[in-house]
Amino acid sequence: QVQLVESGGGLVQAGGSLRLSCAASGRSFSLNTMGWFRQAPGKEREFVAAQSGWNIYYGDSVKARFTISRDNAKNTVYLQMNSLKPEDTALYYCAARQGTLYSGRVYSSSNYDYWGQGTQATVSS
Repeated sequence: QVQLVESGGGLVQAGGSLRLSCAASGRSFSLNTMGWFRQAPGKEREFVAAQSGWNIYYGDSVKARFTISRDNAKNTVYLQMNSLKPEDTALYYCAARQGTLYSGRVYSSSNYDYWGQGTQATVSS
């Protein structure tokens, strides 16, 4: 089994930055895909970013502002969020699966097997 624990959320003003972390434990050595989704109140869960194999993917709304990275030695994936906007306010979830996801499949939450509990990021205007 795999456990994912997120941290790093908080309250920040518009234009500021946050860095989210997701630490994996358990059978984390086999996680070839790790990513982030977010969900704002009253909205559907939205793809943010993922790294699957050597490929990196971003949602359109965060391109050029967010950066995903991974430290395999620490079994941790990070999401650096810059130039934050009030519409980035959401509960951010870490997600993972053992296999590689290609093309459009990486964007769907249904293709991820493991989820964290989420960390709240709030951006004030």
